Amino acid sequence: MSLDYNAAQLRVLKGLEPVRTRPGMYIGTTGPKGLHHLVYEVVDNSVDEALAGYCNHVLIQMNHDGSVTVTDDGRGIPTDIHPDTGLSGVETVMTVLHAGGKFGDGGYKVSGGLHGVGVSVVNALSEWLEVKVWRNNTVFTQRYERGVPMTALEPSPATENRRGTSVTFFPDRQIFTETIEFEAKILTNRLRELAYLNAGIRIEFIDARGEIPQSEVYCYEGGIREYIQYMIQDKEPLHPEMIYVQGEKNDVQVEVALQWCADAYNESLMGFANNIRTNEGGTHLEGLKAVLTRTLNSIARKRNKLKEGDSNLAGENIREGLTAIVSVKVPNPEFEGQTKTKLGNTEVRGIVDSVVGEALTEYLDFRPQAADSILEKAIQAFNAAEAARRAREMVRRKSVLESSTLPGKLADCSSRDPSESEIFIVEGDSAGGSAKQGRDRRFQAILPLRGKILNIEKTDDAKIYKNTEIHALITALGLGIKGEDFDSSQLRYHRIVIMTDADVDGAHIRTLLLTFFYRYQRDLVDQGYIYIACPPLYKLERGRQHYYCYNDRQLQERIASFPENANYTIQRFKGLGEMMPQQLWDTTMNPETRMMKRVEIEDAAEADRMFTILMGDRVAPRREFIETYGPKLALAHLDI
Repeated sequence: MSLDYNAAQLRVLKGLEPVRTRPGMYIGTTGPKGLHHLVYEVVDNSVDEALAGYCNHVLIQMNHDGSVTVTDDGRGIPTDIHPDTGLSGVETVMTVLHAGGKFGDGGYKVSGGLHGVGVSVVNALSEWLEVKVWRNNTVFTQRYERGVPMTALEPSPATENRRGTSVTFFPDRQIFTETIEFEAKILTNRLRELAYLNAGIRIEFIDARGEIPQSEVYCYEGGIREYIQYMIQDKEPLHPEMIYVQGEKNDVQVEVALQWCADAYNESLMGFANNIRTNEGGTHLEGLKAVLTRTLNSIARKRNKLKEGDSNLAGENIREGLTAIVSVKVPNPEFEGQTKTKLGNTEVRGIVDSVVGEALTEYLDFRPQAADSILEKAIQAFNAAEAARRAREMVRRKSVLESSTLPGKLADCSSRDPSESEIFIVEGDSAGGSAKQGRDRRFQAILPLRGKILNIEKTDDAKIYKNTEIHALITALGLGIKGEDFDSSQLRYHRIVIMTDADVDGAHIRTLLLTFFYRYQRDLVDQGYIYIACPPLYKLERGRQHYYCYNDRQLQERIASFPENANYTIQRFKGLGEMMPQQLWDTTMNPETRMMKRVEIEDAAEADRMFTILMGDRVAPRREFIETYGPKLALAHLDI
């Protein structure tokens, strides 16, 4: 391993000028997601040093003034003069877009980062940024404001024997007009994920913004094996020893962990490419699915679980109850898809197939009991699928894909453009009546549901397709068949809004609907089509003025703003059906005035675990969760 890393290895691709005028092109959005992306870009550089074998510890600190500091013990950004730019390596990396060791030969073998825009974009979108580099017993410092160097790269003798880089930046309020406040939970979810994906790296997080600093350390020697253990901690493993495969071929590193669970009926496959979660799949996941199907069918015939003349087990049968992670490190990743999170490198499919196939065959040959358990579960899934086939075909025949009849209780909108259409899923005829009268018929559809829908977490396919309410959902939305690839072009509405009462029953129905979308067609959630409406809890009247309050805190603040001894009345909305159509439109359905939450998953593993705990068969984990978090959640739902 060579420490010979200098400025000549940095290849300059493009200038920095367009970043401040069109920041969305580089970080996706100037909302909270783009804001947090700034931190990820800096952290990715430190993780790349770790991947290359030069860094063991990364520290991320939220500072009291709102800035963020990321420090590592890597080699330190090169400080000598770059031959093309005539600037120091530090200034080149900080001021030139796409300048870094990731583009040349000898800097990094593989690197993370989704867009690879680099720390120069962070610099351009910060009010100020300060960089420190420790190299050769010297500490180099430089300050920038909105991407422009305010000082030269200033060397001074280091007071300690160390190497590495520290970047502190403060987001630019001119760019991030919505908020510049970082959420610790969002950052720690990603940092924990990075620690799982890179075994042995120590990632430390400190939030020093409060009176008492909060700190967490993430370090997992077991890597993705520990990630799987975390995901299945509330499930019953089908085989005692986790299947783990690690290998490299044609400079592509492959790491796979597999665990089937006896009490799980859905598959949970997570793919990562260069530490980026590939929500839309890609060639690495295709390779894993193909090798699992081929290998287990081969083992089934070898062990006489399938006789001559029997048809092969389908991939979804084999993957029932499987929790799996496939992580690949690719020298030149090609990302595609709607959100650029689908791996497109065609060679990766065959590499994953080859690396996993040999190891999986060997594992199952030497552990016949584990092989039999997995195969028996797959054969049960196959038999259940056959039992559900007729019900599924009924849905297929009646599906909107075949231009069939829509459910009678659906009040559709007149627009046929899905991108401008939205559907409100409401509970009961009373709320449905108010919503139908209050809506804008041009682009808003209403689907009332009677009672609570099935809990899809513990229901087989045959029951799902026979259930009237679920059948109405599937056909109204244009969802197609469970397990088939999601086709967004068949989706009839691009905003699917869950609108339930603000009480315990409403929360239960909302949870059942979220479980349905997450388990039946996960891409709906991942691609941002699911929303939750936020109706007000109170109407506060004083004289001729009235105010809608969405939680207890807003109500108390509004009352506190009235003069002392003021007369006012409070109406508590027990359900949507109590609201007049005009009230429902003004507060909850009018795009100009409403408040809606888009359902997003920052931590897929934690989301999967929550659905298992709250909606699965096992009572003990659910009781423990409710006893621990119930009182907090009861208070939290009052403060949207």
